[in-house]
Amino acid sequence: MSSEALFSPARLGAIEVRNRIAMAPLTRSRAGMDGLPSPLAVEYYRQRASAGLLITEATNISPQGCGYAYTPGIYTDAQVAAWKQVTDAVHVADGRIVMQLWHVGRMSHISLQEGGTAPVAPSALQAGGSVFTEKGFEPPSMPRALQTHEIAGIVEDYRQAALRAKAAGFDGVEVHAANGYLLEQFLRDSTNQRGDRYGGSIENRARLILEVVDAVAGVWGPDRVGLRLSPLSTAIGDTPLDSTPMQTHAYLARQLGARGLAFLHVVEGQMHGEDSSAARYDNAALRAAFGSGAYIANNGYDRQRALDATASGHADMVAFGRAFIGNPDLVARLRLNAPLFDAPFSAYFGGDAEGYTEFTTQQAA
Repeated sequence: MSSEALFSPARLGAIEVRNRIAMAPLTRSRAGMDGLPSPLAVEYYRQRASAGLLITEATNISPQGCGYAYTPGIYTDAQVAAWKQVTDAVHVADGRIVMQLWHVGRMSHISLQEGGTAPVAPSALQAGGSVFTEKGFEPPSMPRALQTHEIAGIVEDYRQAALRAKAAGFDGVEVHAANGYLLEQFLRDSTNQRGDRYGGSIENRARLILEVVDAVAGVWGPDRVGLRLSPLSTAIGDTPLDSTPMQTHAYLARQLGARGLAFLHVVEGQMHGEDSSAARYDNAALRAAFGSGAYIANNGYDRQRALDATASGHADMVAFGRAFIGNPDLVARLRLNAPLFDAPFSAYFGGDAEGYTEFTTQQAA
């Protein structure tokens, strides 16, 4: 493929994209505590609509799924209406946008749960790290293990969220099964100690993810559904690895490929700038297991690595995260090999327009 493949059109299932640059999900903590996206979110996403695909910030499928203050939801009519303004603005700008569906599982705090109840998880194992509450960063609360009969309700929450995302005008959805949140908690044997049909073997631990995918695909069709994985990530809550990450994720990828999903979005290696060519893992083999669906590569890609990945066929698309915070025109900058503005960390989470839709320090053109 040409060295300029990064800027060429592509197709992710039924979703046509005008280039192979995706905006990765970026939690910005600017929603209301009622889960309503900020009115500024309309402009924020519109500014970045030149990306081939926008993947929204992780969005709570239910009040139970919330683990961080000021994150948006997709479980009320008001939230649907607010997101509809976002999708309308993106579509006017000829962009494509999918919603990332999120349940944090044990990565939550009782202050964020209705009635102050314990967060839920596959097993009653407390997470490390911290979650952002209205009081600031606090350790996650001790979770309770979901009972087997409750799991169907979780699947239904995903289905309802998919229906609401469709009503809000999205082009598809991405199921978040990465970064130490609920679905990955079920997948990894380090966080899943269940003795029922959702625990034990790889097939059992992957069962909930596949049930969720089937429910969401029943709303959208599989060719408008993607899924995010992070096979080697331990960044969120110090989540320990699965004991056999390659075998576990290859099995899941084969099952997803057989369902005809639009794309598989993979955080390659450890997060936060570490080497993505981690030992004990073969990203090419994971892609091969997924089959003919599109593969979105993520984690620390710069311009040259993205050009190489799409030219070689390693990836159909490359997702950029932090670079999009300070560079809403990232696609144009990458095309021209222009300098990028490095947004300060203080702008990442919370606040208003500054650091979100505008910056005090102007980017160099």
